[in-house]
Amino acid sequence: MNTLAVLHAAQLVTLAGPERPRVRSEMNEVAMIKDGGMLVQDGRVVRTGSSAEIEKALPAETPIVDATGKVVLPGFVDAHAHPVFAGDRVEEFEMRARGATYEQIAAGGGGIRSTVRKTRAASEDELLAQAKKHAQWFLHGGTTTVEAKSGYGLTLEDELKILRVIRRLNTETPIEFVPTFLGAHAIPDEFRSAPEQYVALVIHKMLPRVAEEQLAESCDIFCERGYFDLADSEKILRAAMEYGLRLRMHVDQLTNSGGAFLAARLRAATADHLEQANADEIAALRDAGVQPVLLPGSVYSLGKTRYPSAREMIEAGLAVVLATDFNPGSSPTPSMPMVLSLATTQMKMTPAESVTAATINAAYSLNRGDKIGSLEAGKLANFALHDCADYRELAYYFGVSQTHSVYVRGERVF
Repeated sequence: MNTLAVLHAAQLVTLAGPERPRVRSEMNEVAMIKDGGMLVQDGRVVRTGSSAEIEKALPAETPIVDATGKVVLPGFVDAHAHPVFAGDRVEEFEMRARGATYEQIAAGGGGIRSTVRKTRAASEDELLAQAKKHAQWFLHGGTTTVEAKSGYGLTLEDELKILRVIRRLNTETPIEFVPTFLGAHAIPDEFRSAPEQYVALVIHKMLPRVAEEQLAESCDIFCERGYFDLADSEKILRAAMEYGLRLRMHVDQLTNSGGAFLAARLRAATADHLEQANADEIAALRDAGVQPVLLPGSVYSLGKTRYPSAREMIEAGLAVVLATDFNPGSSPTPSMPMVLSLATTQMKMTPAESVTAATINAAYSLNRGDKIGSLEAGKLANFALHDCADYRELAYYFGVSQTHSVYVRGERVF
């Protein structure tokens, strides 16, 4: 039996609580233990409490992690990311600095389609090598679980290639990558004059192969003007449901096209972005039990000023999630602490609400709330030590990593 004890944490933030996503005032209840301790056996949490309580019950010769002066948190759960791609979009970054908009760049053949061209040209091994570097970046920020979307291939073979890379990441890195099929990310160049043919390709060719090879748990779609309209989005998502895939949706990012109402009608697991969502859509998402995944990093990176209405969502009773939207174009950050900073400064979420949204609520959005997202008996011992004495400092300081060490299933991986 492999045993480990963590002792004398300035704050052990357990997020223990009801066995469901947290809403309203619950999002401020992080179940923090001062001078906290934790016992881990065979990769799972056995017990948490004061260090004195844990120390009394330790088996002989138990290895000790001294967390004196540090915060111990569950590993962050990044519930919206695009970590597998080739190249970068630094040139477009400079174009935006010179005044071009994201929409203008996309209309000129840049944006998603730019990364598609580079990703198609890369081999599976080349994509894997770059994605492994990204995995290290996630670990440096204290993230131990990442939702990973395809969507930069937009052909049958290239989408499968990306999903196979994600599967390899799960065996070749310490992070758990949760695979999502995003073949409906954009209309590729070769189908610009016949988008209905691409929709048919996604439904009749891609989805069957993804399901046959068990390469994804969810299906996502970019429901947005110039990408996939409501009718095509519904066709693709209903087809995905037939294959047993959970539904996730990019909606109301650049414009309000009614995507949140569709997410509610289909009872999707999540509706992501929501910068343009209104009060009626927020109410519809609440009534349907859809979790909003808010991505302030993309608003910041694109130089926009309209952030999602996080306070209104929390007050309405939505189980808000925060994620990085890590991608090469609109949100090139894998840092959950940076997202916590943006959530508090730009969306007026409290540090506690932000931590809840980036751990236990995110875990439930990925159908893993019973396994990760909090430090409770029976859950996986995925946690990080942060070099600060108050968890609020993770949102307070930005542009610097305070991550001291990261553990996955009780093993130190960073």
